[in-house]
Amino acid sequence: MVSDENVDDFPVSLRCWGTRGSIPSPGPATARYGGNTTCLEVRVEGRRLIFDAGSGIRPLGHDLMRDGAVLDTPIFLTHFHWDHIQGFPFFVPLYVPGTELRILGPKQKNIDVRSLFAGQMGPIYFPVPFSAVAANLSFDHLNEGTWEGHGITLQTIRVKHPSYVIGYRIEAGDTAICFIPDNEIDGDSYEVEPDWRDRLVEFVGDADILIHDSMYTEREYPHRPGWGHSTFEQSLRLAEDGGVDRLLFFHHDPERSDDELDEIVNRVRDDAAGRGCSVEMEAAREGVHYAPAEQGELT
Repeated sequence: MVSDENVDDFPVSLRCWGTRGSIPSPGPATARYGGNTTCLEVRVEGRRLIFDAGSGIRPLGHDLMRDGAVLDTPIFLTHFHWDHIQGFPFFVPLYVPGTELRILGPKQKNIDVRSLFAGQMGPIYFPVPFSAVAANLSFDHLNEGTWEGHGITLQTIRVKHPSYVIGYRIEAGDTAICFIPDNEIDGDSYEVEPDWRDRLVEFVGDADILIHDSMYTEREYPHRPGWGHSTFEQSLRLAEDGGVDRLLFFHHDPERSDDELDEIVNRVRDDAAGRGCSVEMEAAREGVHYAPAEQGELT
């Protein structure tokens, strides 16, 4: 972790603004790891990239407004389930003239990205019309493929989750961060190629940080096949197979308290240490800055 004071000293850093899955779960039992749903901010040499627009994008928007600068950034979506887009109408820069937002995400059959976003701000669901947006918005599709800009390369891979869902690999210089918030690694009810897991291992290969769906325990998972999520141990096996340096368990179960999450992570970490596993691991915390270790001393 890096402090707020020295985050700009790191060429590449990330901050989790929402780490929970399915539905926001605020309260004292989730205060340490956070109750907001998925949103990740990645900084590369001062430039910001935003991944997913769950309820965590609301506090991110307030933080950006405190900076005072006019926002010009892309927002990359993994998919359009509510917990990944529900914060977008509450993203304050959306209503600020001069804001430039480029929104990219996987096309869902014959429904384009703009229609998916505008739909959640329809009068049936939301009181403020989409026409009230003051920001300049552009929309594009990004299924499996590559995006490049400002010395940053993003690669995507389709993962196992209901609907068309992608994971991201963010590369800048010698740093690689993988963000895969929803993925049922061991699920067998998805239309993927026979070599899908080999491709996934290659996709996360040698990443400095892997942020991966770890919603269930091994005891819980047999009761939830096809729900689109992995276990802590499945995520760790992927990290080990891919030679990942650091694993952040993500998409925390909204019913899971922080204390319960601590118990699970400590058990998984102890089991891994007992067999000589070298992957650093922890549960992702809302509001915390992270940076690859080779960039310098972490605080």
